Amino acid sequence: MTSSTAPDGTREIPFGRPWIGDEERAAVDRVLRGHILTHGPECAAFESEFAGFLGKGAHCSTVSSCTTGLHLAYLGLGIGPGDEVIVPAQTHAATAHAVEWVGATPVFVDCDPATGNLTAELIEPHLGQRTRAVSVVHFVGIPCGMPEIVELADSRGLHVVEDCALAVGARFDGRHVGLFGDAGCFSFYPVKHLTTAEGGMFVSRREELVTHIARLRALGVDRRHDERAIPGMYDVPMLGHNFRMSEIQAALGRVQLSRVDENLARRRANFGILKDALAEVQGVRVLDATDPRAENSHYCLTVVLDEELAALRAGLIADLAAVGVGTSVYYPQPVPRMTYYREKYGYDPARFPNSEAISDRSIALPVGPHLEPEDAEYVAAHAARVFTEGRA
Repeated sequence: MTSSTAPDGTREIPFGRPWIGDEERAAVDRVLRGHILTHGPECAAFESEFAGFLGKGAHCSTVSSCTTGLHLAYLGLGIGPGDEVIVPAQTHAATAHAVEWVGATPVFVDCDPATGNLTAELIEPHLGQRTRAVSVVHFVGIPCGMPEIVELADSRGLHVVEDCALAVGARFDGRHVGLFGDAGCFSFYPVKHLTTAEGGMFVSRREELVTHIARLRALGVDRRHDERAIPGMYDVPMLGHNFRMSEIQAALGRVQLSRVDENLARRRANFGILKDALAEVQGVRVLDATDPRAENSHYCLTVVLDEELAALRAGLIADLAAVGVGTSVYYPQPVPRMTYYREKYGYDPARFPNSEAISDRSIALPVGPHLEPEDAEYVAAHAARVFTEGRA
């Protein structure tokens, strides 16, 4: 999957690109040639295979997105109006939206500057009488220190929900993220580690919770198609959503999962090439795992610029784009600073200096499997050059 090269030697390397091949196309075509497009065997097989990938104790339910998975998690855990949920300030808005949609209140907490993650030490001062849950995000695939966070939550009788949107392949002390708390939610958006075009997975070690979520995601219907003695006959004992994944999406996801090890290996190698090239560049630091127990899933490589370079960020991004290097920002601003949350809850910049530094001074560089090693070397060389020239 080598990038295209122009006559002047520049390449076109997007920040993200779905890694789709003929096997995925054949799987989708196979489903389309059949007669079951939903409520079928592909989703069930994908759930089983993803549970096998995660490891011992995992139970899974396909959902329409990571966001809907998070929404279902709070519904399933009985969290709602009057409750507070700890939420990292440095995350995608969806992490907080899921809390808002069940009527609970997000309590935003600043992140660790080296990883972008919450820690038990950062969380504890913000726990109060109304706190019912802690939401953690494994930022750009760097796993949080989950044993300490879970220990703190357990000591206060709190639920833990893990946002694993960028963390397929991330492990802590050998255990895959998503299996530490009460629930974990994964994203299969086009540029994630796996893609189903749109879609996600709800996971938990609590089988009864996953069974409940599987009902909630399917309108609260009390029995699957294969459980109905008379076709079309069922009851609805609970309020539910239509947050299901289709058979087409699941078929695509199953093929993606079959080569996830190669995907992760390519990301790890590309990340290493970039990190090594930037190690001696002044004014930049790379976000990465700092705990030897943590295994990064290498969603991207995030560079945090010092104040001098940060003032030039737009120009640096343009310089990289001029040589075909795609970039992104994770995330554009701390969630509590976004208009909806700022207007509803107010915003005190003194509370979130680390989140602001990452949002306002970072550039995310591509490391996905669409990069061959020579592409990663190209990105690394130009990033090092652009950042160095920016200080000149």
